[in-house]
Amino acid sequence: MSEATLSGIPRIGDRAPDFTAITTQGSLEFSKWQAGKWVILFSHPADFTPVCSTELTEFARRQSEFDALGTKLIGLSIDSIHSHLAWRENLRVILGAEIKYPMIADIDMNVSKLYGMLHPGASATATVRAVFLIDPKGIVRALVYYPLNVGRNIDEVKRLLVALQTADAHGCACPVNWVPGDKVIVPPPKTEDEVKERDSHKEYERKDFYLQKRALDSAKK
Repeated sequence: MSEATLSGIPRIGDRAPDFTAITTQGSLEFSKWQAGKWVILFSHPADFTPVCSTELTEFARRQSEFDALGTKLIGLSIDSIHSHLAWRENLRVILGAEIKYPMIADIDMNVSKLYGMLHPGASATATVRAVFLIDPKGIVRALVYYPLNVGRNIDEVKRLLVALQTADAHGCACPVNWVPGDKVIVPPPKTEDEVKERDSHKEYERKDFYLQKRALDSAKK
């Protein structure tokens, strides 16, 4: 991938690009709408398409789970606001899901370009399935891209969100396949004294001096 292509995609640790856009809930200035919450910003290739329909309705059915995690959802495609509104109503009728989160009508492709959602090798007229997890400070914490023909796993999107929130809250890291309730990783020591200090923690599950786990209730800085 060329540097020119990479430069159009916000990286982990970057500030999420701000924008003003028309949505199904009216004009929205992203930074003000975020209002100190976590945000999951996701794009879909096109309205009235089958895979996208399953994704949007699954997010809608599980919105209360994301609400409980202090997280806002917002969707995007380069379709018009009229198309979004018609599709939203169609999904309510045929799949029984009411979409309560806003959907950006990015017909001028401004937001798509800011977030690197247009991949010409996949399509010149549709956004790929991008997912951005943005923290309350407006920093991009994770991004995942899916091809046009494979839907996202909402369980994994939620797991990633919870893992990031857990790591922030407890000063830890989350190992492979981590789910809430599993042990977390103790941050690796940075000095000789810290290596010695780890030996005093009998509650740690020790594999080696650099790889130790502990239960979440003791995972504090």
